[in-house]
Amino acid sequence: MTISPSSEESVFIHPTAVIDEGCVIGEGTKIWHFCHIMPGSTIGKGCNIGQNVVISPQVVLGNNVKVQNNVSIYTGVTCADDVFLGPSMVFTNVSNPRSAVNRRSQYEPTYVGKGASIGANATIVCGNTIGDYAFIGAGAVVTKNIPPYALFVGNPARQIGWISAYGHRLSFDATGKATCPESGGIYELKNGSVSVVE
Repeated sequence: MTISPSSEESVFIHPTAVIDEGCVIGEGTKIWHFCHIMPGSTIGKGCNIGQNVVISPQVVLGNNVKVQNNVSIYTGVTCADDVFLGPSMVFTNVSNPRSAVNRRSQYEPTYVGKGASIGANATIVCGNTIGDYAFIGAGAVVTKNIPPYALFVGNPARQIGWISAYGHRLSFDATGKATCPESGGIYELKNGSVSVVE
């Protein structure tokens, strides 16, 4: 594993965790009980990797990613900064797996955008992109791309609204504007997509 000299003292790795050679771990990251971090994976700064997490080769986690217990992050997955992965949520990386057919050359990429949250026991089918600050409800099954700031629930996951970067449901007025009750940030809904106005 690679830890920069300035980061060595700030990285916490529980004695039961298995950290393979050839992975990169950022400053201030904590890796808890019974985790396995595989070669070629990259974990950013300030991440928290919960109990019984597997991070496969070539996975990339940005800074301040929170991975809760019992999550497996398979090759092909990239998470941007500030992503939250809820307990026991699931990624896939092959659309048509068969035990007798080797499909390692057919892994499909999955990208999770900055600040997005994926709820407990949700499933993310490979080959899709989850937009920045999107929110996937507990138990949802994502089978398509998710727009930024979108709120999706159910199986298959369907959109039921929009959500702020602080995780509050947005209620848009007649002008297409909404205010986050916590941050005071103003959002605009225009042509089916949401952006921050100020």
